[in-house]
Amino acid sequence: MDVKDIVQLPQLAFLRAREVPAAAGGGEAHPFADVLKSSLDEVNTLQQKADAAITALATGDKMSLHDTMIAMEQADVSFRLMMQVRNKIVDAYQEIMRIQV
Repeated sequence: MDVKDIVQLPQLAFLRAREVPAAAGGGEAHPFADVLKSSLDEVNTLQQKADAAITALATGDKMSLHDTMIAMEQADVSFRLMMQVRNKIVDAYQEIMRIQV
């Protein structure tokens, strides 16, 4: 993988926030929410691909162990990153709630 392609990784979708289109309906755009939702969708897609790879390997389809392990690791890494982002969001929310007005 080329270093220039690193931003294209699903795990780093939040870096492409400037590419998120405005919300439909002419309302105010919520790029953070849109990026978060698209990132969750990508994590879900990777999880589904890993499940399909496991099923294909178990049923004897043309899926190698190597490809199955790669799909599983991609899903695992993206899920771990999503959980870390969630933890940071929860921490930020709790910090804001502790602020006295």
